[in-house]
Amino acid sequence: MNVSTIGLDIAKNVFQAHGEDAAGNVIIQKRLGRKGMMAFFAKLPPCVVALEACGTSHYWGRTLRALGHDVRLIPAAYVKPFVKRNKTDARDAEAICVAARRPDMRPVAVKSEAQQASRALERSRELLVKQRTQLMNSLRAMLAEFGVVAAQGFRGFAELRERLASGDGLPEALIVALRLLASQLDSLTPAIEALEDRIKAIARVDPTMRRLCGVPGVGFLTAHAVVAAIGDGRQFRSGRDFAAWAGMTPRETSSAGKRRTQGVSRQGESRLRKLFALGGATLMRNARSREDRATPWQRGILARRPMKVAVLAQAAKTARIVWAVLTSGEQYAPRSAAA
Repeated sequence: MNVSTIGLDIAKNVFQAHGEDAAGNVIIQKRLGRKGMMAFFAKLPPCVVALEACGTSHYWGRTLRALGHDVRLIPAAYVKPFVKRNKTDARDAEAICVAARRPDMRPVAVKSEAQQASRALERSRELLVKQRTQLMNSLRAMLAEFGVVAAQGFRGFAELRERLASGDGLPEALIVALRLLASQLDSLTPAIEALEDRIKAIARVDPTMRRLCGVPGVGFLTAHAVVAAIGDGRQFRSGRDFAAWAGMTPRETSSAGKRRTQGVSRQGESRLRKLFALGGATLMRNARSREDRATPWQRGILARRPMKVAVLAQAAKTARIVWAVLTSGEQYAPRSAAA
């Protein structure tokens, strides 16, 4: 069986394999169960196995690589144009196989177990932060229905907690319900802090993350997220490619020789984009309040553009610097110091 490329459509328990030889002739069209996956690919000679970059794809990528196969993860958006009419598992597997044979196809790097474990820390923290925000907003909304309001932020919310603790002028049923939400809220903050401490501990020990923390606007959380997401970063050809992957470059719609650019694409890794934007906002606020410490580039863009545009520009610039520091293996040095 001379199979050169296999397109594998994965799911929880049902898998579809579509294999072709070097000439593009169909050799394999087989439906597999979860238990028969390993036995099937263990018998095959080493070949290219392509999967969509989706849930559990990195696990199967590592597993198939251990069997000697060349695994390529392809974004689902790049596979969709090759799907023929009615969508089925067999046609999805065929489309994956066809997409993998394209010479200009850009695969996704298979993440290691350490990277995925690190990303699990980040996702768990992000989920708990969202739940805490939801509970706080819910408490604010229900108390506002009874005329109890407070300022934004944790200080204003502390005033609401004091009013809820006293219970003055509030119905008993409302007090019982909101105190239950408040107790759940109290359990979230220690859990969030424990995950943050764990992430910071990892970043302090890892030499690559420590180097990234030397870049202005990059802290332990951002450095940890970058290394967990892209590893050594060498899958990107330039810093702009990395910034585009994080969704911080303009979206382009061009036709008939007319080039139209829109706002930032917001495609790719949303978690990194948010962290870079938060770091950029901090840098730009400091640059606006203390111009003596701002760089000429920061002063120029603040003079020409609105604050939000300047923040995103700083975020994209920081992302490019981070990629350069990550791939070069050198410490960050400001341009003036380097000169």
